[in-house]
Amino acid sequence: QMRERELEQVMGDFYHKRFNVLIASTIIETGIDVPSANTIIIERADKFGLAQLHQLRGRVGRSHHQAYAYLLTPPRKAMTPDAEKRLEAIANAQDLGAGFVLATHDLEIRGAGELLGDGQSGQIQAVGFTLYMEMLERAVKSIQKGEQPNLDQPLGGGPEINLRVPALIPEDYLPDVHARLILYKRIANAADENGLRELQVEMIDRFGLLPEPTKHLVRLTLLKLQASSLGITKIDAGPQGGRIEFAADTSVDPMVLIKLIQSQPNRYKFEGATVFKFQVPMERPEERFNTLEALLERLAAANG
Repeated sequence: QMRERELEQVMGDFYHKRFNVLIASTIIETGIDVPSANTIIIERADKFGLAQLHQLRGRVGRSHHQAYAYLLTPPRKAMTPDAEKRLEAIANAQDLGAGFVLATHDLEIRGAGELLGDGQSGQIQAVGFTLYMEMLERAVKSIQKGEQPNLDQPLGGGPEINLRVPALIPEDYLPDVHARLILYKRIANAADENGLRELQVEMIDRFGLLPEPTKHLVRLTLLKLQASSLGITKIDAGPQGGRIEFAADTSVDPMVLIKLIQSQPNRYKFEGATVFKFQVPMERPEERFNTLEALLERLAAANG
């Protein structure tokens, strides 16, 4: 790696045409503007992503002179199918606005990652797709107004429910990313049980019988609606039991919970003023759903 001053000297000499050929790594990908440069030769172009190729190609042709980009590759047999698609896309995208076209091709070639899949990671995995998108949207709106996002403002995402079960629309059930995004939003925005049932019927009619993870997603959404109406802020459950957190203004009568504890003290108990814990073996996802649905229905029935 060259020292900063040495690198600056080399780039200055090239800019002022003290030499005519610059051999460089992808360090020149961004931030370099040499109007006199009109030819770039990219070795093993099949190893680069579309965005990199687009940026590297953009280092030449920054003046009124015709420019050329030569992409050197091994024989087709030595390249992967995705590499061939990338090279074809970069060769065809030559007009203004090509960046957007290339981004679309990149999404089609690589896929959308695990934003909507079972292998989510990082912040999205921690808070869930719907809540993550709400947080992102709020932050973007604040920045557009020139304000700092208010991190203390509560989010309107409703109760948080974690049953440690896969709850998603699998890619092999619905390959189209855009269609999946729309369905995720429609499921999340369902106002009541009838709306969810109608959406289920529509999905079965359009795409076939729901896979188990999608059934889980629908049942989780229904639990969220029930929990919201009862003033529940969080439900966390696993193979050995779980806990329910209530808001300070919950509509659930505390006497109902006290009676549950009195009837089965080994199964139910309070943890502080707003947390209700239960110990029930629930190894299978179906058992977790059934247990919580029955418990919430019992609390709702007691409210009249």
